[in-house]
Amino acid sequence: MQELLTPQELARYLKLNHTTVIRKANKGEIPAIKIGKQFRFDRNQVDKWLFQQTVGRPVHILVVDDEPPICNLFRDSLEKNGYHVTTMVSSLEALEVVARQHFDLIFLDLAMPQLDGSELFRRIRDIDKQVPIAIITGYPDSELLNKAKEHGPFMIMIKPFTDNEILQAVHTFSQQPLSNNKKAGNGQ
Repeated sequence: MQELLTPQELARYLKLNHTTVIRKANKGEIPAIKIGKQFRFDRNQVDKWLFQQTVGRPVHILVVDDEPPICNLFRDSLEKNGYHVTTMVSSLEALEVVARQHFDLIFLDLAMPQLDGSELFRRIRDIDKQVPIAIITGYPDSELLNKAKEHGPFMIMIKPFTDNEILQAVHTFSQQPLSNNKKAGNGQ
């Protein structure tokens, strides 16, 4: 089911004045649905529009989680919104991919076999100091999370999460220039 926003809700979401949202909708500059004399906005369509406006090219996202259902949730949520998604269940294989390929954003599970998320985070930082990273974990008070904090700032997503929370996390990073600009924010 699509989530429709009022002009005021969209203004808060985009951090704009609501009259600016209405003006852009009237001019066709932002995707809108007119119901009677009222504008409503499909959040998914707005997210697609926003990334086309701010990035100008598809955003490539890496998801590293040893649980295939989590990878599938990210892939399904993001690809239907126009993102290129690579998923990896092996932290060692993910490290090899990061060394060969640029990503605009990485979602990284904390508790994984082979190489835990904290160590993988450290090694990714050795390869790419700018790429924004979001740690996904079911253990927000763990020693691994404290260890990861030593390697720089990141966003934390607590499992379980929804499609909308995944998209909101990507939207948070879109509010700043992405890593190909070398001014990337690494989350909070």
